[in-house]
Amino acid sequence: MNSVEIDRQNSDEFKDLLQKHKSREKKNPVRKNYQQYMDIKAARRVSERTQKSVYDRLRGGPVNNVCSFWLAGRCTKSPCRFLHPESPPSQPPNPSQYRHSKTWQRGPNNTVKNSSISPSERAHLHSWFSGNGFSLLANLEGHNKAVTGIALPSGSNKLYSGGKDKTLRVWDCNSGQCVGVVDLLAEIGSVISEGPWVFVGLPNTVKAWNTQALTDFTLNGPVGQVYAMALGNDMLFVGTQDGTILAWKSNSQSNCPELAALLKGHSHGVVSLVIGADRLYSGSMDNTIRVWDLNTFKCTQTLIGHTGVVMSVLCWESCLLSCSLDGTIKVWVATDGGDLEVTYTHKEDDGVLALCGIHDAEAKPILLCSCNDDSVRLYDLPLFTERGRLFAKQEVRAIQIGPGGLFFTGDATGQLVVWKLAGESSSVVAAS
Repeated sequence: MNSVEIDRQNSDEFKDLLQKHKSREKKNPVRKNYQQYMDIKAARRVSERTQKSVYDRLRGGPVNNVCSFWLAGRCTKSPCRFLHPESPPSQPPNPSQYRHSKTWQRGPNNTVKNSSISPSERAHLHSWFSGNGFSLLANLEGHNKAVTGIALPSGSNKLYSGGKDKTLRVWDCNSGQCVGVVDLLAEIGSVISEGPWVFVGLPNTVKAWNTQALTDFTLNGPVGQVYAMALGNDMLFVGTQDGTILAWKSNSQSNCPELAALLKGHSHGVVSLVIGADRLYSGSMDNTIRVWDLNTFKCTQTLIGHTGVVMSVLCWESCLLSCSLDGTIKVWVATDGGDLEVTYTHKEDDGVLALCGIHDAEAKPILLCSCNDDSVRLYDLPLFTERGRLFAKQEVRAIQIGPGGLFFTGDATGQLVVWKLAGESSSVVAAS
């Protein structure tokens, strides 16, 4: 997702919204220590960083207003001063906004060195990184537009990636070479896998392939692009552009799922889904998170706290983590009454696009956090201590975890990168 243009004319309105948001947070103080919900002992070093106000970080404008005409498919303005979540920025970024003093590029043998990289030079570089404890294994090139989903089916030596270039690519995990391309004739909104199955979200459709039995099926019914999918309780949940979540139940006789329920409540598109503890959590362009009971398909709670599109939701331990274009990551925990409330808010300087969790060789949890400044932060939890950053040509929209400390990132240029945590043995992907 590209950086969002600032609408400076509405700065007063944004200030009022920010003041109301701060007042609401004061009425809901943290009731419990966030650390008690994470069953680990993290290094107690807190990174020193200058705390900027939300207004300063967003540079004075309401960046999170989604264009209602775009949601209806009728916006004809180019550029448009409101957010088009699937479109490029309406004007190029200001070169003065780049931090030239703290950039790195990859040298021979994947070593890292400091350098001053201008925005024009950045386009000619591959991925690079700063920090210790992980390394770059391979750059997989083939997509010519944004990578929107990555999947690694169990029992397979193939990696699958989908993008806005309308192709699903198949990569050999031993050689790192692309061994197959499926032209789907439409932009891919999401890709997930469960067992041997690979599911691909498309406009008005979900396609599925069994990589072992070599069978497939197609599900029709979604309205608009399929932005998110999740699997659990023998069900496939699909989040769509019109704000509906469709639930399909597996059918052992026909080997094709049957539509079981329509979950309605969001007013705008559903862009993130995750399942945890018999609950489905959905993040939306309407800035809210909804909690759904998997047995009744009823919404049991609406989480209000973000002031921008909720881009990703993640269940980890007894916590729910969410991130938004408002530049925050929120940690939600259950109260004694069972409802979720915010117990910690982590602030970034840019909008947050995606979250993913992984454990290092010592079983310590690491949060991967993709931001609108074309980087991915690696945080040690629960203290959010930064251990490193990955840099890409453009923003990273897809992150996926693999075995043996492997993880994969896909950016808006179409580049797919394979990374590996130190101390983990792996023979899945060779360097190319």
